Amino acid sequence: MKKSLKTGFVFGLTSGIITTLGLMAGLAEGTHSKLAVLGGVLTIAVADALSDAAGMHVSEESRNKNQREVWEATLSTFASKLVFASTFAVPVILLDLDSALVVSVAWGLLLITVFNYYFAKQQKQDPVKVVGEHAAIALLVVVVAHFVGDLIAQYFG
Repeated sequence: MKKSLKTGFVFGLTSGIITTLGLMAGLAEGTHSKLAVLGGVLTIAVADALSDAAGMHVSEESRNKNQREVWEATLSTFASKLVFASTFAVPVILLDLDSALVVSVAWGLLLITVFNYYFAKQQKQDPVKVVGEHAAIALLVVVVAHFVGDLIAQYFG
């Protein structure tokens, strides 16, 4: 895979999973509304994918890359974020909200594990360390977002 495509793909994948899981945990705890969580997932899949792609575009331009590489990274960021974030809508549609959250966290951790293992091996890094670090970050985001949603529900619900 070309470096520019890989850069966007890895960023979009990681951001798509962690951001979406955090949003889901916070919205679910704050609203207990399946509709709010589904709307949040689909909104983040589109709006945050566009936002992250724009950020990647500016970041890559600032590194004086050629325009083809800039656009490859931009478009692969958008596509991977859109696709991976959108997959979290499926459990919300098919399951009750609590089950959807459990399945989504498991799905997100599986994706993080598989892709980070693969990329760690490619870069000759310790896959256990890389996967553990990234899975821990994802879980931390979910836990913090859960408590933020709980606080919002307590004080504004």
